[in-house]
Amino acid sequence: MGASGWDYVTEYEGSVEASFAALQARVFDEKYGDGRTYASLAELRADEEFMGEEGTHSILDIERVVPSPDAPRHENGDFATLRPLATDRAVHHFGTDRPTVGRYREVLAAANASTTHEEYQRSLIGECRMRWTGRYVLLYAGDEPTHVGIFGCSGD
Repeated sequence: MGASGWDYVTEYEGSVEASFAALQARVFDEKYGDGRTYASLAELRADEEFMGEEGTHSILDIERVVPSPDAPRHENGDFATLRPLATDRAVHHFGTDRPTVGRYREVLAAANASTTHEEYQRSLIGECRMRWTGRYVLLYAGDEPTHVGIFGCSGD
């Protein structure tokens, strides 16, 4: 099927983990809320053939939040993880370690408009180099986090 990039801006729910869980619940409801294919996220994840071969090409392919900004590694079994964008990389892309929702969307749009492989690799999206993983960045209004920007890639 090929790889698919995905991205979301979701409300900050007091922690990244809570925000992640709320986002997954919403996306699951949008994709599978009719109950005809899967009755729950747990049932979806239990379908190892589907999840191992195709996946959902969405945030539903991610299973857990990892606090380390270190790059995920194949040999560590770091698939299906969501990691923070390192502070220095946030400053590089956004000009601040506290980007706003608007700035996140601007930088993401520029990344999606990349016309060469090199531009894409240097862009915000290029920070997520391993498929079946994602990155997140807290988004701010003043000094308070209000949203979480999440982006990643699923598929082969």
